[in-house]
Amino acid sequence: MPVFKWSSRWQTSVATIIALIAFAGNSVLCRLALAEQQMNAAAFTSVRLFAGALMLSLLLGMQSRKNTGGGRGSWYSGGLLFIYASCFSFAYLYLDTGIGALILFAAVQLSMLGMAVLKGARLHLAELLGIILAFSGLVWLLIPSNERLQISPLGFSLMAVAGIAWGLYSLKGRDSVRPRVDTTFNFLRSLPFLLLLIPYLSSIKIISSEALLLALLSGAIASGLGYWIWYIALAGLSASQAAVVQLLVPIIAAGGGWVFANESLDPSFVLSASLVLGGILLTILAGRQRSLSIRK
Repeated sequence: MPVFKWSSRWQTSVATIIALIAFAGNSVLCRLALAEQQMNAAAFTSVRLFAGALMLSLLLGMQSRKNTGGGRGSWYSGGLLFIYASCFSFAYLYLDTGIGALILFAAVQLSMLGMAVLKGARLHLAELLGIILAFSGLVWLLIPSNERLQISPLGFSLMAVAGIAWGLYSLKGRDSVRPRVDTTFNFLRSLPFLLLLIPYLSSIKIISSEALLLALLSGAIASGLGYWIWYIALAGLSASQAAVVQLLVPIIAAGGGWVFANESLDPSFVLSASLVLGGILLTILAGRQRSLSIRK
């Protein structure tokens, strides 16, 4: 029995680490692919969703039939996935890796909290304080004291929309009985929406082989395989643990941008990240405590 428990914990830990690196890797891969106009954002989005759908379909095909029954996703979720992926790509035309990941993560968490409030959830003082801190970090990001850190309002807005779309997608996915099956079909359902990008695709002059490879890696490995592994990790994580460990994604992404894209870790960004991630952490922990109190 002890061996089994250790094995299970080890599997959860490894799966969690790999998934978080994959999620952060999407930001790095996108920035590198779009750098120096090697590929435009519409092409990156298209390749990413096609590659993700193919990888997930292959993984699903390897499962036994009893594990592939159930849901088939929805057009609503497929549309949200398209909005997330396309706005994500276009936002990285204007944002550094870490900054984009921070805005995305904050928008995801805050939009999910906002929906909970709209549905009648009552927040405690600590949760409200956490939200205020997180918003303060985003405001500081937009109005930095360091002139070297200039955030594009358009890039900020696009990434915020991407985060809201992913937040709504995540809320929809909470009710999924077969999340891997639903995720696969949601990727497939997102593909027809790529027709909306035809005006941007028609303007493509050249796509470098390096950028194409980066987009394929983003779709197949960082997205498709990354989400699949994340569901393995979730089997051994509580909801609060899953929310907390995701705080590492913007940090990993910023480190990746620093290593692979030669982006600097500006003090204004560090302060903003501390406020945003600290505020969200406070909100998550306070929300968990509130849930425990209600159960008692």
